[in-house]
Amino acid sequence: MNEYLLFAVFSFILGLAMGSFLNVCIYRIPLKKSIVAPSSSCPHCGQAIRFYDNIPVLSFLFLWGKCRYCEHSISWRYPLVECLSGFLSLLLYIKYGAHLQYIVYLFFALSLVVVTFIDLDHKIIPDILSLPGIGMGIAVSFLPGTIFWLDSLIGAIAGGGILFLVAVGYERMTGRDGMGGGDIKLLAMIGAWMG
Repeated sequence: MNEYLLFAVFSFILGLAMGSFLNVCIYRIPLKKSIVAPSSSCPHCGQAIRFYDNIPVLSFLFLWGKCRYCEHSISWRYPLVECLSGFLSLLLYIKYGAHLQYIVYLFFALSLVVVTFIDLDHKIIPDILSLPGIGMGIAVSFLPGTIFWLDSLIGAIAGGGILFLVAVGYERMTGRDGMGGGDIKLLAMIGAWMG
């Protein structure tokens, strides 16, 4: 197996593992729980999940999508997020190779996965993800091989600013909120990363 293919396989496996952690973030951040402790447990029976039952995708398949202890069904979202993260990691490796841009844009892409699934589940975009994401997007723009810092700054201002104006205009025309502040901050974050 050549080196490129070996790293491609590794990037996919890394993405799967990161997807498992993203599932923890998606579940715990809206509940304002720690994402590092305690270890993962079944949301239905509360039993701690053993390391061998927490292997991305494979454990879900071996357990037939059920908790080992209470046999309650496990959501398909868990392997979906893991596979999505694996494929994003692989695609970014194919585009950037084993370079700094791979790590930078993988962080951004996986942040968007967390935001997307939290928004789908709870209809919120937590500030704890979007606000630091704006600052990180601008900070990353100073690294070689990324966008120019001024493009990042303009992207953040334009992204958040345009959506803010749309939200204000909609509220004035209809008398009700059409969009939450989380969407505005998320677009500012995307603008900071993409320019």
